[in-house]
Amino acid sequence: MFSNKDIAQFAQLETPFYYYDLSLLQETLSSCAAAAKVYHFHVHYAMKANFNDTLLKKIRETGFGADCVSGNEVKKAIEMGFSAGQVVFAGVGKSDREINYALDQDIFCFNVESVQELEVINELALQKGKKVKVAIRINPNVDAHTHHNITTGLDENKFGVNSWDLPACAEMLKKCTALEFVGIHFHIGSQITNLDVYKNLCVRVNEFAQWFEERGYLVRVLNVGGGLGIDYHNPDQQIPDFEAYFKIFNDFLDVRSNQEVHFELGRALVGQSSSLISKVLYVKNGKKKNFIILDAGMTELMRPALYQAYHQIENISKKGQEVNFKYDVVGPICESTDCFGKEVALQETLRGDLIAIRSTGAYGEVMASHYNLRENVSVVFSEEN
Repeated sequence: MFSNKDIAQFAQLETPFYYYDLSLLQETLSSCAAAAKVYHFHVHYAMKANFNDTLLKKIRETGFGADCVSGNEVKKAIEMGFSAGQVVFAGVGKSDREINYALDQDIFCFNVESVQELEVINELALQKGKKVKVAIRINPNVDAHTHHNITTGLDENKFGVNSWDLPACAEMLKKCTALEFVGIHFHIGSQITNLDVYKNLCVRVNEFAQWFEERGYLVRVLNVGGGLGIDYHNPDQQIPDFEAYFKIFNDFLDVRSNQEVHFELGRALVGQSSSLISKVLYVKNGKKKNFIILDAGMTELMRPALYQAYHQIENISKKGQEVNFKYDVVGPICESTDCFGKEVALQETLRGDLIAIRSTGAYGEVMASHYNLRENVSVVFSEEN
């Protein structure tokens, strides 16, 4: 991924920093848009993956909507020029303040996750004299076959309305005069690489759509969420197979002529577009372990500490040299979990070498913290904004 010119440039910059390849980002966005257009599918970008302004501008220009899970994400989407008519607001714990803000913006839809939330949104909408579109997020009890910390569609998860609560949900919709039911919403997890999982989801979507239609509800929107993964082990295989992904839903969803199919993709769009570039501060060689201590830590990239996420680690200062050492690659934070990888095979590494931690475009920069009074992580782009 990195040319000698890139590496020479990195050596002149203060580390750590996130490096964004904007040409790869644009290629990925264009690939997704072209694949979705074949089936007239609607794509909303999951803003929680990365809300860097430069990335959001390119995503908006591609024509995607915004999938938001907080009031501030809704606000950010509006400020960045996303059409309110393409903004959806999900989240299991929307506050009154957040709901009121979204109501004032006349967003496309609230994805509602409980019977009580229907009541609250209805009450707040009545106070404003507004009619508001809602979709019911249903927990389909589909196993995403991913890490348990990023699974969201099982009965044991906090997200969505469980199937046994749907009758109460349907009754509440009849009582809430300020609400307009437009469809159903699902999201079963993140970093899904087995596309057969989505076949199982389609079966459940078809069942739940029929359930609502049998009770007289018009289901205009089938929102199947996102969760499409990327290949962290092969970061140079950079663009997901969007054609295969969308074809699954075209083949297995029962879509009526008056229905729209919506998606909420995040990681798949931005994940491979960035690497965290760090410098080796110290090398500690021991009897049992060799450690590389970087100037980046879990404060810059939380995923490995949070749920043992894998990222490929490369010594780009020694590109092309023989790989014959193994190191635990760690950061400077005062926590034992501040570790990016154990027994990582690398070239002999020295103080001052540049290390690239790949595939950090999703849930990297946005999860950075100031723990240990760390400064904001810097950002570098491959071209001018």
